[in-house]
Amino acid sequence: MKPPLLLTMGDAAGIGPEVIVRAWDAQPAGDAVVVGCPTVMRRALHACGRQRPVAVLERPDELALPGALPVWTPPDLPDLNGLAWGHVDARAGAAAAACIRAAAGAIAAGQGRGMVTAPLHKEALHAAGIDVPGHTEMLQALCGVPEVRMMLVNAELRVVLVTVHQSLRSACEAITEARVLDTLRLLHPALQRWFGLGEPRVAVAGLNPHAGEGGLFGREEIEIIGPAVRVAQGWGWQVSGPHAPDTVFMRARQGEFDAVVAMTHDQGLIPVKYLGLDEGVNLTLGLPWVRTSPDHGTAFDLAGTGRADPRSFAAAWSLARQLTL
Repeated sequence: MKPPLLLTMGDAAGIGPEVIVRAWDAQPAGDAVVVGCPTVMRRALHACGRQRPVAVLERPDELALPGALPVWTPPDLPDLNGLAWGHVDARAGAAAAACIRAAAGAIAAGQGRGMVTAPLHKEALHAAGIDVPGHTEMLQALCGVPEVRMMLVNAELRVVLVTVHQSLRSACEAITEARVLDTLRLLHPALQRWFGLGEPRVAVAGLNPHAGEGGLFGREEIEIIGPAVRVAQGWGWQVSGPHAPDTVFMRARQGEFDAVVAMTHDQGLIPVKYLGLDEGVNLTLGLPWVRTSPDHGTAFDLAGTGRADPRSFAAAWSLARQLTL
């Protein structure tokens, strides 16, 4: 058997443990192991009305009894007893980071084949003294890779972001020809390897309204994005743009393009999330192994109710399985 997928529990005060529990019912036996706290997962089972026993594992690739929820606890996991639902807590931030570190180490040791991460809370991370914006940047540091990109996937769109978690002003300043090219270098082979696209058609969005309207609304398209597109075309790739951002996602949805490169976080995520949070998946490009996550946050207002929708987490799990089998 292949090593399991490792499901990190995310912020223990949020809906991560519950969406894992609710998604578990429809998944193949022996496919995954939860990296987290057994007490937290028992609490999530109770909140979701599940009677499944928790199997506490000595190592992540250990076999659990059929029907149990297997949980492997990182050795440096903080004590989470008495943790309240739905509140920022430094212990939850520290625990979420411990699970990510442990899962990455286990995959590097051959004890896992990929990672599916439940949502964490950035304020809780910072409260724990962990100064990273989120999962993507933490995993980049743990794996020691020079570049990573966030790719959002659903049934109708594939969107990869040039810039992610920073202010809009600083994101605009961070867009360079080299950064756009690095994004294309990560995206093109991923579309070939993971999605079976021999000659993927990639659309690059502009930054400004109407893709700058020939320089009337900004020169980024002329001086940065257009030159990057032409370099990629010189490599023989089917890359086009810069396209008007207000129509390029519709064109991709209609089948004209296989993926869209978006310049900023909201430019790319708004169209994906508008199509529905229930099936969106975040796939990290640039890591040495597969990592996916649901396209939503910790939803503190729902934590502890047992009503959190598990479909995006289930979709992330299914995509990770598809890409690692």
